[in-house]
Amino acid sequence: MKSRSTNIATKYRDEYMFTRELPRGAENPGTQSSNLSTSTQLTLATARPPVDITNVDEEVQKVLDGLSGKQSKARATKKVKQPTRDLVLAAADKASRQLNDDQATAAAAGQHLVRKRNYEPVKPEWHAPWRMMRVISGHIGWVRSLAVEPGNKWFASGSVDRTIKIWDLASGTLKLTLTGHISPVRGLAVSARHPYLFSCGEDKQVKCWDLETNKVVRQYHGHLSGVYTLALHPVLDLLVTGGRDSVVRVWDIRTKQQVHVLAGHKSTISSVQCQEADPQVISASMDSTVRLWDLAAGKSMTTLTHHKKSVRALALHPTQFGFASASSDNVKQWRCPKGEFVQNFDQGNGSIINSLAVNSDGVVFSGADNGSMRFCDWKSGHCFQETETIVQPGSLDSEAGIFCSTFDQTGFRLITGEADKTIKIWKEDDEATEDSHPIDFRPSLSRRRH
Repeated sequence: MKSRSTNIATKYRDEYMFTRELPRGAENPGTQSSNLSTSTQLTLATARPPVDITNVDEEVQKVLDGLSGKQSKARATKKVKQPTRDLVLAAADKASRQLNDDQATAAAAGQHLVRKRNYEPVKPEWHAPWRMMRVISGHIGWVRSLAVEPGNKWFASGSVDRTIKIWDLASGTLKLTLTGHISPVRGLAVSARHPYLFSCGEDKQVKCWDLETNKVVRQYHGHLSGVYTLALHPVLDLLVTGGRDSVVRVWDIRTKQQVHVLAGHKSTISSVQCQEADPQVISASMDSTVRLWDLAAGKSMTTLTHHKKSVRALALHPTQFGFASASSDNVKQWRCPKGEFVQNFDQGNGSIINSLAVNSDGVVFSGADNGSMRFCDWKSGHCFQETETIVQPGSLDSEAGIFCSTFDQTGFRLITGEADKTIKIWKEDDEATEDSHPIDFRPSLSRRRH
């Protein structure tokens, strides 16, 4: 008897799962109509409203329990309630809903395509425009390198005239001239932990100057060609240099020994940067790549190949864990430690960018060969000011190039070294407001992902 009741319930469920109106005589399970055609049995209901299945789950469960013999002994002798049309349809709808839930779970697990969110551009922060504050003359050659002292009292400049000059930052007066290189001075760095100034040049020499005696106390030999860039490790006593021999060399400042020779680039090293956390060394090369190095292992962690042209400049953000790289195609922002691409800054006119600098307020400066200057917002990549440098009277228009730049320790002054043999100091316009210089932000609907 138990199996017969189960078979009857299963038959009704399978036969009338997708019908809304049962044939005449089918509502009473005891009477069978043999004269009904197949088309009559599959007629859909149009007149009767759909059944509310929220209150019939309990009844369906009771019927199924009764058919499976789960009734109590006290009710075992009673007649089992036969499944009606409404209960059968409710059970079918419940199974259909369960199937839809399973399909939705599979779609969420990534088995189907999911529509991406629309790109929402980041609104840029307002920055005051920058204007020229002072012009410093003294070199008789292109100014190729700059470095600001950690105390923010003076800065050093290296030139093609083979000299290093020390200038007072507040007044712009010359304090000292250091001679010793026999070729253009291409890189400078002032130590925050020692009274040392480091310099490198196209004469393959890397020198360590004692600022108390103003003399060379150490020289680091090993480069096979001109040395174009150098950087100091902020915590360890290490000096990192790079040049035309396509390798990055890591030196112990005290012993003058090479700790690592980081090989991998295929062309000239144009810029290196050091930071406290991994990647502790970042290098840019003329082979259009940027490499992140594992200093402990002496191997390359990541190679960034997004640029299409030579990468000539790198800049670390003072407070955020990221950096920017500059090429003639564009300026790109990256996130450490894996070197994840963040965004492109607003495109320029395709000029060769020689210099890049970032301050703590999120202002990104880029200087180019043709004298163009662009100030961008770090957060959004929006260029809020585009101008050109002013050449010294008597200079040619071709001498408007910018070779190097750096912000002072406060970030309120920008120092640039240029092809007209001058050093220019820039500052923000104190009288500018958001009303006088509003943000001209015109975002595009698309975003470049590389």
